[in-house]
Amino acid sequence: MALKMELQKVEVWDGNMAASQAMRQAQIDVVAAYPITPSTPIVQNYGNFVSNGYIDGEFVMVESEHAAMSGCVGAAAAGGRVATATSSQGFALMVEVLYQASGMRLPILLNLVNRALASPLNVNGDHSDMYLSRDTGWINLCTYNPQEAYDFNLMGFRIAEDLRVRVPIIINQDGFICSHTAQNVSPLSDDEAYKFVGDYKKYNAMLDFDKPVTYGSQTEEDWHFEHKAQLHNAIMNSQEVIKEVFDEFAKLTGRKYNLVEKYDSDDADLIIVALGTTVESARVASKKMREKGIKAGVVSFRSLRPFPYVELGEALKNAKAIATLDRSLPAGTLGMLFNEVAAAVYQAQDTKHPIISNYIYGLGGRDLTQKHLEEVYMQLNENAKARKLTHPTQQFLGLRGKDLGFF
Repeated sequence: MALKMELQKVEVWDGNMAASQAMRQAQIDVVAAYPITPSTPIVQNYGNFVSNGYIDGEFVMVESEHAAMSGCVGAAAAGGRVATATSSQGFALMVEVLYQASGMRLPILLNLVNRALASPLNVNGDHSDMYLSRDTGWINLCTYNPQEAYDFNLMGFRIAEDLRVRVPIIINQDGFICSHTAQNVSPLSDDEAYKFVGDYKKYNAMLDFDKPVTYGSQTEEDWHFEHKAQLHNAIMNSQEVIKEVFDEFAKLTGRKYNLVEKYDSDDADLIIVALGTTVESARVASKKMREKGIKAGVVSFRSLRPFPYVELGEALKNAKAIATLDRSLPAGTLGMLFNEVAAAVYQAQDTKHPIISNYIYGLGGRDLTQKHLEEVYMQLNENAKARKLTHPTQQFLGLRGKDLGFF
């Protein structure tokens, strides 16, 4: 029987500790992990919890991140609640096995502490690894601060393990700005948290010898298409389960989350769309613009996959000008957020098709300042007044030397 930890109503935790505490409270059967900055403290904390008797489960140190996810796949297929954490190059090394996990419909939880991808090598935060995850067949949720890192871990188990879903899930948080920044976090008690997550429901467990199952079979053209379509359908339909879990968590804690989060956007002419810790910074800039008489707002979302096209299109359809802030550079094209947001806006009903701009920022941990954000709003204001682009569609914020503009 695992020991219980006495927690204060308000703890001072960084995002890594918040995630590891939620993992502890979920009483995971197996965590297989290989450390990498800036996610190392999540699995390090978890290992300490195991050693000190707070968890009745296994912590398995392996030789690489590829092996870590392979161990998670084996443990989940055997019938256990499973989780791990990684970042950047470690996540890239996991990618092959991520497709195996989703194809096998194993509800593994992965904390992805977002960090730049090499080369050149960089240990600081941006969203390169988060965007690398988009097509792996995992549900993909986004947090903005340590409290949310805690909350979304608890909700993540509920969502992934729901028998209507049964798909692995990624919980994103910004490297260092969230993962290593201590803030007030209001946790649940151990009993409350475990009651919310619930007992693990085994489904097609390999160790259930009364019901033999096969994992990792080869299908070729006969059934591969159907299997992929079933996975896609499960992810798209998971939106209703995500909403249900968000609502239940709100009733328990008073903390309400939505697929699309809006801040002063209902009457806004100018809207910034962003993810991660940047959302809170953009809200500060938006408030300053309002004080100057400019109708500014911020829209963000929680679910990178499934992507909330309908809800996002509805939230943006009345804007005159939109800026999508990408903390990743998909070399050779416009940013991920630009493409996804443009698709959402253009499929929205009765939309006036606002002018959309793309800003690349914060690569490798480069600071984004309030001055940068206010400049974005002022450029959007120029676009809105001219009813056309007055600056290049894609620009770089905070780049040394002459700023580059493309398209």
